[in-house]
Amino acid sequence: MSQSIDSAAGSGATPSAQPGSTTRGFVGKVKLGLLSALFGVIGAHWWFLGRKRAWLLTLISIGLMVASSFATVWWENPAFFLLLIPMVAGFIEAIVFCLMSDERFDARYNPGLVRPAPSGWGPVLVAGFTLLIGTIILMFGIAMIVLYVWTELGWLDGLDLTAN
Repeated sequence: MSQSIDSAAGSGATPSAQPGSTTRGFVGKVKLGLLSALFGVIGAHWWFLGRKRAWLLTLISIGLMVASSFATVWWENPAFFLLLIPMVAGFIEAIVFCLMSDERFDARYNPGLVRPAPSGWGPVLVAGFTLLIGTIILMFGIAMIVLYVWTELGWLDGLDLTAN
């Protein structure tokens, strides 16, 4: 009796052994979305998915973080502006992961596994959170780029930006 329960319970939780794939459990949309939203700038979701060139994204992002930390004003450093690219890409990937249909998500990231329950509102809430935070960061980045370029071109000469 115990053996039949264990084999029935384990049928949906064990990954299929495919040639060349790493053995991992069920990938949830919420977990993958949060990894991408919070740590997508360094490629944490790429490591989690086992993508081949995850190390390259991590290396580039850490290099840009170090380069931007050497500036007197870090948000005016070109390295910080380049760091906005993987940051926004992580937010976009989080939204894509979370709003993908369960069938398509499982076919791509959970082949051969059975979803224990429909995903529900969790991925939608993560996508909404990601959209809010990602939009704020993207707007900040665009505003800083515009301000930097306009200052360098002299278009803001004579304008006191610190006046109240």
